[in-house]
Amino acid sequence: METYLLPALKILGALGLLIYGMRLMSEALQKLAGPQLRHILGRMTTNRLSGMLTGTLVTCAVQSSSATTVMTVSFVSAGLLTLAQAISVIMGANIGTTLTAWIMSLGYNVDLTAVVFPAFFVGMILIYKKRHRFVGDFLYGVAFMFLALVMLSNAGKELDLEHNKDVVDFFASFDTGSYWTIIAFLAIGTLITCIVQSSAAVMAITILLCSTGVLPIYLGIALVMGENIGTTATANLAALGAGIPARRAALAHLLFNVFGVTWVLIVFYPFVNMVCRLVGYDPEVGGQEALLPVVLAAFHTCFNVTNTALLIGLIPQMERVVCWMLPEPRQAQKEEFRLRYIQANLVKTPEIAVLQAQKETAHFGRRVQQMFGLVRQLLEEQDSTRFARLYETIADQEDITDRTETEIARFLEEAGTDHLSDVTKEKVRRIMSEIGELESIGDACYNLARTMNRRYEYDSQPTLTPQLVEQLRPLMQLTDDALTQMNIVMTGHKRDHDIEVTYRIEEQINRMRDELKDTAMENVNDRAYDYAVGTMFADIVRECEKLGDYVVNVVQARLAR
Repeated sequence: METYLLPALKILGALGLLIYGMRLMSEALQKLAGPQLRHILGRMTTNRLSGMLTGTLVTCAVQSSSATTVMTVSFVSAGLLTLAQAISVIMGANIGTTLTAWIMSLGYNVDLTAVVFPAFFVGMILIYKKRHRFVGDFLYGVAFMFLALVMLSNAGKELDLEHNKDVVDFFASFDTGSYWTIIAFLAIGTLITCIVQSSAAVMAITILLCSTGVLPIYLGIALVMGENIGTTATANLAALGAGIPARRAALAHLLFNVFGVTWVLIVFYPFVNMVCRLVGYDPEVGGQEALLPVVLAAFHTCFNVTNTALLIGLIPQMERVVCWMLPEPRQAQKEEFRLRYIQANLVKTPEIAVLQAQKETAHFGRRVQQMFGLVRQLLEEQDSTRFARLYETIADQEDITDRTETEIARFLEEAGTDHLSDVTKEKVRRIMSEIGELESIGDACYNLARTMNRRYEYDSQPTLTPQLVEQLRPLMQLTDDALTQMNIVMTGHKRDHDIEVTYRIEEQINRMRDELKDTAMENVNDRAYDYAVGTMFADIVRECEKLGDYVVNVVQARLAR
């Protein structure tokens, strides 16, 4: 027992190092490409083939299909990708992840120590250079990954399992010609991958066992098939707390892999034997253990490439199936608070998080304009029952604007714990300014509603006359125009907009405010209406002008050069 303890501990340590190295590589590359990811995905997913190639290239770069898939799910949640685009990217991610298996098979046949130590040395130098620290992190990740593969290979040799009769007899006791045995090992591979949340770790263990000759190739391939299903758990777990679009994308990933495993099971032995012939390996002949890692990598590639070729033409049908399985929920009578684009911390990359916050802030802008629309309805409403319902809705919306500001700010603070570029830091400052002003617009809308609600709070019931309501309509329209222009600015690129448009609307609001205040003062002095009504009128005019100021502040923050 003691003979195997130290090599087993080395294997566990090597697996931990492998997972850490791949994570370090993935995060470094995501940070390097973060600001460009939106544009890359937007331009390269115009059709299903380009989307598939994009998923392949990104996964080859970050060496993690889970990272690519979770990133894709978050992009769907943020409205950056459609479900059809996401499915094509996920298909490509499954092809891209096969590179990991080839790298691992290389580690069992080639001495990688010649790469490890120079990578550590160069990475250390670059990490201390602020400008190139992410490149240094990437090289460190590569070095850790290759070092882990060397350690796994050496530990496997130390175990000497091929000469352990008990281990050999244990695996030999399984009938490799039985479908039940294949399904059992498939289930084991799925379960282990779900638990460790790393398909790379399961692949490494499978290659280790096969390379020693104790695990028959058919059972090793069954484990690899299970790993393909188990790896979908990461994205599905990440999407649990997200919206329907994100859950649909994660479900599509699961269905894609389940379909692939199903058809491979139907033609399992002919398909595996074909792959073995391609590599030059004969399952009936011994002494070819060095080829087994290559067989596993080749099967992984053939499986994912063939599965993608079969399904890439059926993406619209897959989309319909997923939408049927996860329909949109019926709208609740009372709106529940939920952010639309920021969901369940799906992406850790700061640049992507900031992009999600920008989308959420633009949605925030549309929400406060809708809230102002309710205020305009309130001004015109004469029925007390409908007035009360509208007023309650506006009060609920004001609470939602407060919570939206808090949640976006908290999300940005969490994103700020990672390294941020100077450009990204400036974006965060602008968004923080924008959400503060948008929350003030929500407060202004609620203040307008409270002012109009005075008619029901006092016995005297000061009520705006139809003439005063008529005078307020142009001011309300101008304020709504300002909000419309604000939302146009927030949803486009800042170089396409001119802040002077907002300034001109604000000047018109200020002039109208002065005119209405003077007219109200004269009417009160002439006793056209009482002082309480005049005060209500003046407060509405003043609050509209303040709301216009908040709009200017939002636009200034958004268009800051």
